[in-house]
Amino acid sequence: MRDLQIDWLKCFLAVVDKGSLSSAAPDLNRSQSAVSMQLKKLEGALQCELIKRSSRQLQITPQGELLLGYARRMISLHNEIHIAFHNTELSGRIRLGVPDDYASTYLTPVLKKFAVLHHKVEIELHCEQSTSLIPRIESGDLDLALVSREDSRQGTLLFYEPLVWVGSPQFETWKTSPLQIAVYEDTSLAKRSAIQSLALQGKTYRVVYNSSSLAGQIAAVESGLAVAVFTRCSVPSHLKILSSEHGLGPLKPMQVAVYRSKISLESKAVSYLHDLLISTLRESIV
Repeated sequence: MRDLQIDWLKCFLAVVDKGSLSSAAPDLNRSQSAVSMQLKKLEGALQCELIKRSSRQLQITPQGELLLGYARRMISLHNEIHIAFHNTELSGRIRLGVPDDYASTYLTPVLKKFAVLHHKVEIELHCEQSTSLIPRIESGDLDLALVSREDSRQGTLLFYEPLVWVGSPQFETWKTSPLQIAVYEDTSLAKRSAIQSLALQGKTYRVVYNSSSLAGQIAAVESGLAVAVFTRCSVPSHLKILSSEHGLGPLKPMQVAVYRSKISLESKAVSYLHDLLISTLRESIV
């Protein structure tokens, strides 16, 4: 078997993360045909097909899935070697956005890794709903954000986060009719998912509480005022995850992505954190 080249692995990861050769090419500063050639060389070296190509979409093969975790670790280690030998000490400021429910579970482990190597970089953290963070990325008001998205053009997909119905076992509010629910703002994906699920069930409901913050939603459920829809990672242990047994239907999961502003593309600090988010969070679910 031929030795693997870092450039081949970078092309492979970019195509997987972006979903197509044409989308990956600008990030790699290569033409689409050059990216395709790099993939063919990688497949030739490994003597297997990694990505099935069709006119509609690309599909990663089982062999590609197997390579994915190894490739992310190799690229991460490659970057660390460059930092160690070239003394690439990053500095500056990163304006980073994250919804409350993703901050502790997903962002904290990544920031711990980042801070060890780049303590001179200032992180300016903004905790808001994804519907607020996405326009701020697109306007350049933020450099980087972890978001729930609808549009595949909004960043690189990391994983799918389940949405769940949540209630207080002390009050059993899910037994009320009409069902009393707490919701986020009108543009919230969680709110839309909740309303669609109830509509498909033909279940009557009444909105009794509105809050754009996770803390506000938790307070509504804890008090027995309402049931609500949470991301599974944000459900406190003392609250109950509800299911069809409690009269509540399934919910469509969230697409969680890392989204980067165009004006931050020249920032080495943002590039490193962006890649670290992908390698850490994508690797953990592969």
